[in-house]
Amino acid sequence: MKTTFVGRQINVPEDFKPIAETKLARYDKYFKDDASATVKLSKQRGHERVEITITSAGMIYRGEESEATFRSALDLALESIERQIRKNKTRLEKRLRDGALSDFYAEPEPAPDDDELVIRRKSFPLTPMTPEEAILQMNLLGHDFFVFQNGDSGETNVVYKRNGGDYGLIEPTLK
Repeated sequence: MKTTFVGRQINVPEDFKPIAETKLARYDKYFKDDASATVKLSKQRGHERVEITITSAGMIYRGEESEATFRSALDLALESIERQIRKNKTRLEKRLRDGALSDFYAEPEPAPDDDELVIRRKSFPLTPMTPEEAILQMNLLGHDFFVFQNGDSGETNVVYKRNGGDYGLIEPTLK
């Protein structure tokens, strides 16, 4: 697995890199050869934070944790990703065989120069998928909603997590 380290307002400790690469190598059994991992390190309010994003076969797996040390945060973030994989194992196996999400990626846009109030802007290609596949991707990312192109209707839809624990689907309609 190709691993990239990013330090947010800190330098990545050199002794941390081989430890993280060794621990990430144990997760190669879950991913194909195209897998890549980004490990972001930062410090917040006295805690050290590790955010891991693994991209493989068009799917994105994400885990982030804050702890007293980077090593313990790394362990917890990797456990979080492994829990996601186990929880969605059946759906992931079915999904990875189809390979329809192989072109999926998300990339942040730079902030505009004008006086417009923008907190964070992100753009990504809308990939045709079913609502069930969108729910799976939303859960893997750990988000509360997910925007996608419905493969059946071709319309832009949103799936979201409801307070009761079930899911909702927002579909546009013309008047």
